[in-house]
Amino acid sequence: MQIVRAFNAELVYIRAPFPMGKVGLKLKNGVLSPSREQLQQLIAMWGPAAKPGDQARISDIAIKDNYIHFEINGGPVRKQKWYQRIQVQGAGGGTAPLAPSDSSANARGSFVDLYFDHYVPDITGPQLKDLLRPVFDFDAKSAVEAYLETVPPKVKDAIKNHQVLVGMNREMVIYSKGRPPKKVREKNGETEYEDWIYGEPPHDVDFIRMIGDRVARVETMKVNGEKLVRTEKEVDLEPEPSVAKQEPPGPRPPDAPSLKRPGEDLPDTPDTVTVPTNGKIPPPIAPAPPPGKDQNPVPN
Repeated sequence: MQIVRAFNAELVYIRAPFPMGKVGLKLKNGVLSPSREQLQQLIAMWGPAAKPGDQARISDIAIKDNYIHFEINGGPVRKQKWYQRIQVQGAGGGTAPLAPSDSSANARGSFVDLYFDHYVPDITGPQLKDLLRPVFDFDAKSAVEAYLETVPPKVKDAIKNHQVLVGMNREMVIYSKGRPPKKVREKNGETEYEDWIYGEPPHDVDFIRMIGDRVARVETMKVNGEKLVRTEKEVDLEPEPSVAKQEPPGPRPPDAPSLKRPGEDLPDTPDTVTVPTNGKIPPPIAPAPPPGKDQNPVPN
């Protein structure tokens, strides 16, 4: 009850992406699942419920046998008030709800389940906050402060200095420079890109080229006319793709299924059958008679 009272309706900053839908996050021993690639697929399919740096509210807490269930922003399932489930029977035998449901109250929240080994132990509020740190930030004073704790150190220093590195994503650029005052969308062959323009003469002007969700080129026009261009990747946000090792085919197992009888040896048959050019399939070859039988029997 103390945990419920301390954490219910608490405002937190998000440290990990939450997908919408009925698949939430699972946290055990500091390890978060699903994996990063699976989360990207879920977010691409259902949309994000919360992104790193967003502020969210813990809307519900449930303590189960070996985990604690935390819902944010109403959870993934649309809920109704108790009076919205009451039906009133009319004169013609039909029923109508006492209070209509709110059509705009779509479920846009998510959840995280904090798992323990065997059962939920006796735990204090500060200890629980430390366990939830991979997903919730209870101490941040602003969205920027919470977001900076989720990025690599090189990106963190660049955002603090309002710099843009090749390889950053859109969200990092916005945290570093703000939303671009101007955008120019162009196409180079089959590649579409956007140029985000920051600054105006007589000050330095930055042209940030975005291809997809990544910075591909940074061009800075100095006041003195000098032009600086950077295209080499300066930060790598994606992990190396893992390639499954393909094992070479092994020998045929000794107990492979066969149509042979025990002790019987079948004659070798070719792997391919040649079909004549006239398109007719030749008749099957009659099996050889067993040993000891007359090869050319005389009809009666």
